[in-house]
Amino acid sequence: MARFVLEIGVEEMPARFLSSLAKELKDLFFQKLQDTKIQFSDVSSYATPRRLVVYINDLAPYQDEEEQVITGPPVKIALDENNKPTRAGSGFARSQGVDIEDTFVLDTDKGQYLAVRKKIGGAATYDILPEICVQVISALTFPKKMRWAGDFTFGRPIRWLLALMDDKEVKFQVADLESGQLTYGHRVMGPGPFTVNSARDYFQIIESQGRVVLDFENRKKIIREQGDKLATEVNGQVAWKSTLLDQVANLVEYPEPVLGRFDPEYLELPQEVLLTSMETHQKSFGLRDENGRLLPYFLTIINIDPEDLDLVRKGWERVLKARLEDARFFWEADCRTPLKVWLDELEKVIFLAPLGSMGDKSRRLQRLAAHLAGLIFPDMEKDLARAGRLAKTDLVSEMVGEFPDLQGIMGGIYARLKGESEAVSRAVSEHYLPAGQDSPIPQSKEGALLAIADKIDTMVGCFGLKMIPTGAADPYALRRQALGVIRIILGHDLFLSLSELIDYTFAGYENVEWKISFEELKQELLNFFGQRLKAYWTGQGYATRVVDAVLGAGFDNIKIAFVRLKALADFSQKSYFEQAVLTFKRADNIIRKQGEKLGEKFTGDFNFSLLEEPAEKNLAEKINGLVPVWEKLWLDKDFAGLFELLLELRPVVDEFFDHVMVMCEDKDLRLNRLNLLFALTSRLSKLADFSALQV
Repeated sequence: MARFVLEIGVEEMPARFLSSLAKELKDLFFQKLQDTKIQFSDVSSYATPRRLVVYINDLAPYQDEEEQVITGPPVKIALDENNKPTRAGSGFARSQGVDIEDTFVLDTDKGQYLAVRKKIGGAATYDILPEICVQVISALTFPKKMRWAGDFTFGRPIRWLLALMDDKEVKFQVADLESGQLTYGHRVMGPGPFTVNSARDYFQIIESQGRVVLDFENRKKIIREQGDKLATEVNGQVAWKSTLLDQVANLVEYPEPVLGRFDPEYLELPQEVLLTSMETHQKSFGLRDENGRLLPYFLTIINIDPEDLDLVRKGWERVLKARLEDARFFWEADCRTPLKVWLDELEKVIFLAPLGSMGDKSRRLQRLAAHLAGLIFPDMEKDLARAGRLAKTDLVSEMVGEFPDLQGIMGGIYARLKGESEAVSRAVSEHYLPAGQDSPIPQSKEGALLAIADKIDTMVGCFGLKMIPTGAADPYALRRQALGVIRIILGHDLFLSLSELIDYTFAGYENVEWKISFEELKQELLNFFGQRLKAYWTGQGYATRVVDAVLGAGFDNIKIAFVRLKALADFSQKSYFEQAVLTFKRADNIIRKQGEKLGEKFTGDFNFSLLEEPAEKNLAEKINGLVPVWEKLWLDKDFAGLFELLLELRPVVDEFFDHVMVMCEDKDLRLNRLNLLFALTSRLSKLADFSALQV
């Protein structure tokens, strides 16, 4: 069994490209080898800023070989009465590259056909690999591609290609580059070139001579271990941030942590400002003491083992000092500025041209946030109104102008500094959350309500202007906004009506020329939330049919819909689930079908005196008896209990269908029986859409 290595050497690629490229490279080779029926034990892939590598162990020397029966024309057409080949028979043999004597008669259910057995596969892996390499390299995807070497496109220019199967070069060409057995190491510490004589030698050469740490996880481990060791020397702990750690590990081929220091006087700045200055602009980590306070040190990662470490350290310290000096200037300027000045400035900042200024938006948030507080936490109404008015003030501050990532955070800090209440400050600081799928939701109730107000205001405005996401296009991040509303509602157990929220939000807009009617806007937005809920819940592992059944019964109150979802998911695991679904689905189908056919609008009111059969009387009595129990469980939101009630109902419903002719000749009797069923299904439809439960 052989080993194979492919290395694609490139100009430095952005860190954000690498993780997905490594996975895609592995997946593509895995699939290509399976498609071509070449056996192997495992595929590994690696990525650094200057190279993409795939390594395959135990590669079979040949494709799997298999016999294939290929059928041709029917015997009555392929052979004459003397069993001699006709033109059709000879032509079939010729097309398969065999003599007529190599064909045979195949008996099938449809009759006899001329056929041939052919062996396929069995080609040498070495001969197949070049085409696989070209296909995989051409198929790699990038957020952005560069066009070079004619019409060939890639994330960055390719500088070399190494491809070896054991000790044999795998020859192929991409654009104007031919593959070979040369590799290049670290740009400074081991530039090369180095000749790799065998695939098994690749790792040893690239790491020891090329001075490249090929594995991403190993680079992260080096950074963490050496970073923690340096931090202990100053009695500190590194403020590790996982996303930044991933980023810096993909910025280097040879990670070397360096501890730097800055003047303690800068510790007077808010820690959020200090950390942003280090993390965003310097790709460095802060250090904290045992009590969580920031220390006047930072940890940065360089891509070289320098001859003069002190010189490198001083360079980083000098750059960070300039950043911190700017931050201090902005901080002091902002501290001197009254909130009233910023509120006036918001009138000059456009939110979305047809939707007015940020000043207009802040007044809508003032109204909407106070309304939400009044619905859920009346004692917070005044604070939420103030928080809504101040939410966007930091957008015109000097600090956020320089550090946009601090929007909201600085707003909360400035609000507190300028005498606003703690509730107002918390709400302002958290109202942009969650900022992404993995971002935390607001921790405080105030922040949660203001965040919902901000997001729903933007969504209603954009939908009214017909700025609705299509395909991958979502310039105003409305999918993220909707998911944020969903996560906040569920995370804080908020019982809110989406429909009423949209109504109240829309009413807060004035003098806007809408592109669609309010009714269309509302329906489009509710459908959009339904799609986001489906994606969110199926992504959490809930079965699609269960999610569809819950959403089909309504999701105006997202929290209540989620409680129903959990109850239905548990119910779906019961042994009697499928039979119960079939029973109630049958009732639902009859009502749907007959309602459309007869043009009747059922009420659920039935006349007991018109009931003739014992089975229909039993069903009527059972429904009447369970109504009070059903109503209480519904008010208590005990949906698990409601699903368990179906166990009591199911035998009676089954008996009804076994002994009662619903669609009888007598019109009054027929309508009465349909209303009896509707009395049942109208309640069930609020619990779940049973028609969506395919069993």
